[in-house]
Amino acid sequence: MHVLSSAVIAAVSEWGRCRFGSAVLVLVMLAGLGPVQAQEGGGAAGEVAESDYYRLQSLPVPEGVRLEVGGMAQLPDGRLAVATRRGDVWMIENPTMAGGDAPEYHRFAQGLHEPLGLAYTDGALIANQRGELTRMVDTDGDERADRYENITTWALAGNYHEYSYGPEVLPNGDLFVTLNLAWIGRGSSLKPWSGWGLRVSPDGEVTPLAAGMRSPAGFGRNADGDLFYSENQGDWVGTGRITHVEKGDFVGHPSSLKWADRPMSPVDLAPEEIPDSGAPMHEVAEQVPGLKLPAVWFPQGIMGISTSDILVDTTGGAFGPFSNHLFVGDQGQSKVMRVFLEQVKGNYQGVVFPFRSGFHSGVLQLSWGRDGSLFAGMTNRGWPSTGSEPYGIDRLVWTGRVPFEMKTVEARTDGFEITFTRPVDRETAADPSNYEISGFTYHYHSDYGSEVINRRRASVARVQVAEDGRSVRLAVDSLRPGYIHEIQLQNLTSASGVPLLHTKGYYTLNHIPEGTPLSTGTPSPRTPTVAGDTEAPTKEDTSSEARSSAEGDPSDAMSKHQTTRPDHWTGGADRTLTISTKPGLQFNKSELQVKAGERVKLVFRNTDDLMHNLLIVQSGAVEPVAKAAMNMGLDGQERGYVPRSDRVLFHTSLLQPETEEAIYFTAPETAGEYPYVCTFPGHWRTMQGVLHVGE
Repeated sequence: MHVLSSAVIAAVSEWGRCRFGSAVLVLVMLAGLGPVQAQEGGGAAGEVAESDYYRLQSLPVPEGVRLEVGGMAQLPDGRLAVATRRGDVWMIENPTMAGGDAPEYHRFAQGLHEPLGLAYTDGALIANQRGELTRMVDTDGDERADRYENITTWALAGNYHEYSYGPEVLPNGDLFVTLNLAWIGRGSSLKPWSGWGLRVSPDGEVTPLAAGMRSPAGFGRNADGDLFYSENQGDWVGTGRITHVEKGDFVGHPSSLKWADRPMSPVDLAPEEIPDSGAPMHEVAEQVPGLKLPAVWFPQGIMGISTSDILVDTTGGAFGPFSNHLFVGDQGQSKVMRVFLEQVKGNYQGVVFPFRSGFHSGVLQLSWGRDGSLFAGMTNRGWPSTGSEPYGIDRLVWTGRVPFEMKTVEARTDGFEITFTRPVDRETAADPSNYEISGFTYHYHSDYGSEVINRRRASVARVQVAEDGRSVRLAVDSLRPGYIHEIQLQNLTSASGVPLLHTKGYYTLNHIPEGTPLSTGTPSPRTPTVAGDTEAPTKEDTSSEARSSAEGDPSDAMSKHQTTRPDHWTGGADRTLTISTKPGLQFNKSELQVKAGERVKLVFRNTDDLMHNLLIVQSGAVEPVAKAAMNMGLDGQERGYVPRSDRVLFHTSLLQPETEEAIYFTAPETAGEYPYVCTFPGHWRTMQGVLHVGE
């Protein structure tokens, strides 16, 4: 058993840091507090932060324990069971560190093959390892598994991408698991039921439930018990999303349909019935009635880059004012988003908001503690994350202060209704110019991901503020069913002057409900009057860290992204460089050499299964340029995550997997070290190298 001394814990101040093995412990001594009382949150305008309301506390990890979390399960006695990607299952006593006492670790099981899910049911732990769903039983009471029962198995082709997740325990006791597609330059179902969600009975009977999954990394049920799964960007998936799963659904990726002709299949579609036209998914669904639309889309790079686990708030208010909302993790951006769902015309749709960033590694699994705190199980080996720690468990604790937030967004027949966690200042809320709404969507095609397409502004014609200030009703022109709508609030404060903690939400409007529109009236003279077909203006990062160059200067664009040999290079390039990718989000070369003033041809080959670019930047500019790329919002993918900054010297396009591009440039005249980096969100920390420019 591994025990961390209580004296060590007590010796660390509230905001101190100490290191136990590889995990950083950020101690916020909230453990052991009784029920918190809701308080008005925030101070003067501009002084609110996520940490004012939800504080992160990292669990210490004993030396030698590589807690690469693949699964978590809360036990009835308060212990937290944790499965690691290395194949161990650990029991953690006192994970909330109640009373200031340290958690205790002991190993319950070992020898599993990369388990990516863990559940506790009927007195036993069940892990989903590659190719097998395994029940682990302690028969003699020594706190160690001594019986490993094979519940069921499935075939594998040996491809690295054949991950399997789960199980989720269904209300009837059955288990839900998902099988990822293999990756062979595209998502491919190489063995039966790859790309499917399966229902498994306790005695191992397997029933295919739904097809069309590419790379699911989490699932959960809402307060009504309906099942949702999260999907990651890739081929046929323009951006991350969560989808309501029911028997017989086809949720998007055609490869899994190769097994739909089998007698057990509840899906009646064939791969060739899915057109690869690049039309938006909702338009294709009109042609293919069996195609299920996502409930909520997560715009890439804004609401994460790799959606993971889903957890409904069943804490009864112990975690704040968001009962029955869903919390969705993101592994690549080390954060958690919040989702509010509603049903319109019998189908789920809803809104995703930012919630809490700053987790110390990639968030893969979520679980509630008995005290209503949220545990985030983390890992980033092979899947780099903005959180730099390699693994661990963070605990998110509500401080008792209520942030001023958009609590819900609901569709109305002529727009949206927004409710707030606190009464809003009625004067600023009544001004239509304080609301910006634009609709957009993504391609549905076999290419990897998609840029934002069909983006148009939707003007707010009228606003109606509730008498109690708890909600606003917006009449919005040019709403489009099937589209995602970015809803941005500006200059709004609570009645007591506290600014919004987060000013944007993204509502997936699958259907427009019936109902009574707002009464007509004269629009405010300050109402934006952007035509329905006008593209929403681009918002740039103009901070000193991302100093913007002159937009639209063709000579600047040519010098930074020259993909044909310049005419004046009569003798060709002086030097040709070739660089590619390797597993683990890395370039295959960490150093390149040129001479000052040389004419250079650089060939970048993306041999990975993700999209990448390559930017050569000024010395010391990697982090500011990468952060500017992450802040490009809806314009990011369309512009290849290349910010308009004079710190960017040369760059490639954003390349699809298994493609390549050559760029031509003249090496800097000044000798020195010029970093190169991939600025696709979440990649920059590991995908770096140095271009050495010699005399």
